[in-house]
Amino acid sequence: MELAYIPSPSRGVLYLGPIPLRGYAFCIIIGVFIAVWLGNRRWVARGGQSGTVADIAVWAVPFGLVGGRLYHVITDYELYFSPGRDWVDAFKVWQGGLGIWGAIALGALGAWIGARRRGIPMPAYADAVAPGIALAQAMGRWGNWFNQELYGRETHLPWALHITSSEGGRVPGYYHPTFLYESLWCIGVAFLVMWADRRFKLGHGRAFALYVAAYCVGRGWIEYMRVDDAHHILGLRLNDWTALIVFLLAVTYMIVSSRLRPGREEIVEPLAADGPTEDTVASGGSAEGAETDTGAGKPAASEPKSEPADEPEPKATAEKTEPATKKS
Repeated sequence: MELAYIPSPSRGVLYLGPIPLRGYAFCIIIGVFIAVWLGNRRWVARGGQSGTVADIAVWAVPFGLVGGRLYHVITDYELYFSPGRDWVDAFKVWQGGLGIWGAIALGALGAWIGARRRGIPMPAYADAVAPGIALAQAMGRWGNWFNQELYGRETHLPWALHITSSEGGRVPGYYHPTFLYESLWCIGVAFLVMWADRRFKLGHGRAFALYVAAYCVGRGWIEYMRVDDAHHILGLRLNDWTALIVFLLAVTYMIVSSRLRPGREEIVEPLAADGPTEDTVASGGSAEGAETDTGAGKPAASEPKSEPADEPEPKATAEKTEPATKKS
């Protein structure tokens, strides 16, 4: 008999009248708000405008949700398209199943579209939101707790997760709470990125690359502990290979970027009313140092000033002289 363990919720959905409130979706929504809030603070501290992060998130979040679901369905297609399965279940996101690799990849595409529309550099935006994304993942992993999924091997440690559901092939018992391990790891990654960003003035996407690399390290050993069904290649789970490849790409980017573009870029957003200009986009979002058609170092020709109109003489009458009114 276990004296201490992490209990699983009796159900993953509550009903507010006819409206279902699903724990999985609730955790994702909270994570999005955390990411936008922290990203906005970091963006403003870098010199950007408040609200830009939220505006771009309108593009990034839907793309990320679609990408996360696509990755899950493609890599676990047998859950939806094998004999005896219902392919309609592939659209039931609330039942769980969002692959972070697809979410980041397609979410980055959505963010790039939003950044282009605002005329700001995508790498700088990615650096600003990187810690917030890690915290959003930390919050989102608790959705797996509500669904009683993605746990590890059987264990009798005091913090074992008690699985009570037998649906979907689950075997009730006590298992490693890998959802909790990954949640705590993501919190550590967020603080690591914020510390390194302050200490080394990371720029040009290197803070985001550090987040990706650090997350992959943790995902590698956590994935190794999981016991849910997965495709294996040369004895390793598919997500282990994905984590290894993405880690190498992130580290390579950090090294190459630091040599080609050292330091941190300055953020100067174009005015929302004017929209992005070609010079702003080409210079990485900075409007400083833009030259006019009059040549380098030469001031632009100013338009001729219009001469003020002659003020009319005060009109005198036999009874009263009206003072001249002053033009504003």
